[in-house]
Amino acid sequence: MVAHVRCVLVGRVQALGPTVSGIAKRPVSGPRRVEALGLAGDEQADLRVHGGPDKAVLCYAWSHYEPWRSLFPDHPLLDAPGAFGENLSIDGLDEHAVCIGDRWRIGSALFSVTQGRQPCFKLNLRFGVPVMAARVQASGRAGWYLRVLEPGWIEAGDACELIDRPHPTHSVASVLALIRDRETRPDRLEPVLALPLPASWRRLFEQRLQTGQTEDWRRRLEGA
Repeated sequence: MVAHVRCVLVGRVQALGPTVSGIAKRPVSGPRRVEALGLAGDEQADLRVHGGPDKAVLCYAWSHYEPWRSLFPDHPLLDAPGAFGENLSIDGLDEHAVCIGDRWRIGSALFSVTQGRQPCFKLNLRFGVPVMAARVQASGRAGWYLRVLEPGWIEAGDACELIDRPHPTHSVASVLALIRDRETRPDRLEPVLALPLPASWRRLFEQRLQTGQTEDWRRRLEGA
């Protein structure tokens, strides 16, 4: 199967429990413009940790929904794409099939893969499951972000064409696993720091390398 876009989704900022979020995405029909900061009509609430050029578009594998439905068989959010706040629901790709620094042509736009998603507590609120963000992180089924190299138009059914893969040994899944598994060994972190990482991930791995310690996840995963 050729990898392709199953669905394009956007959302506005709205109330989510005690906070606000743009995580609730809805499918759009027809072509949708994508620029440096994301899809036309899409919004993010906390711009300190969401959005920006390095997180312009969030992709999520449609194949991940099946294992989530096995855990939460009656959860209505899992009936259709958009449960995880993704902008592109992708058929035929996941975190193991995408590498940091990849360039992908989707529709008329060109993208680069910048990082995997580090899930936050707003997934807990969206699903009504207090440990949902932690479950997503532990599973590795987190999604990945794209930077827009060439603006263009994308729509459901567009093929995902790999243009270049400069770092084939560093899949998104493998780098997310280093974070999840609290890796601090220099021989594992130094190769990652040679990648074209966004500033936030570079700081994370540099701090682990310098201190031998890992960051506190409680605020991100629990909102504490």
